Amino acid sequence: MRLLYSLALLALSISQSHAAQIALIIDDIGYRHTDQAVLALPSTVTLSVLPHTPLGKVLANAGHKKGHEIMLHLPMQALNGKALGLGGLTNTMTEAQIRASVVDAINSVPFAKGANNHMGSLLTQLDDPMLWVMETLKQKHLYFVDSMTTRFTKAGETADQLGVPLLKRQLFLDNDISAKALERQFSLMISQAHTQGNLVAIAHPYPETMRFLKANLQRLKTEGIDLVPASSLLPIDIAHKNGTNPAVTLR
Repeated sequence: MRLLYSLALLALSISQSHAAQIALIIDDIGYRHTDQAVLALPSTVTLSVLPHTPLGKVLANAGHKKGHEIMLHLPMQALNGKALGLGGLTNTMTEAQIRASVVDAINSVPFAKGANNHMGSLLTQLDDPMLWVMETLKQKHLYFVDSMTTRFTKAGETADQLGVPLLKRQLFLDNDISAKALERQFSLMISQAHTQGNLVAIAHPYPETMRFLKANLQRLKTEGIDLVPASSLLPIDIAHKNGTNPAVTLR
């Protein structure tokens, strides 16, 4: 009996140590007072804040105090020509302008540990701007999450080449904010996390999304899935210890 009990404990320990993990990033934070709803989410949800926004510093500070990991949501030029807001990066900017703008953006979001692109379906396809962005992030010791707003993105490839710790968005939760669509994507997120072992998902501070997440995030625990800060999926310490590239691309 004692042997069977020990084996059961061992099996449970192995199962727990290999629990699937999801990093859920809420981005587009900083302009609307309703964005404050993100602070009611579990502290393991990562908050990505737009630079130079009316509420950006306040929410970054409050989120950090609550235990959330903070990221910079860096605006980049899109193919559709949508307005970028302050701190936006475009293909008409010089190297010096892009580098200075990235530094200013980082300084405007307290406690930022990483960055991901806001839009960027045009700019992330361009070699030189991505080189300048990633070199600046590396100098400032930030990791990068490629939001994958285009399948032609070179952002992740450039980050990987430079040794910038890297993740890639695998699922958007709320492109459609209807209850049916949110449930479909949430179920898909759970299924993919079980299949792949870990997953990076991005959502937004829409009131509909916030209500859905508050009501449903506890389902992850029931499913045996850990909700973790984005940086938890980066094997940085191991990579640095081994002197190897700390970037990782999730399967």
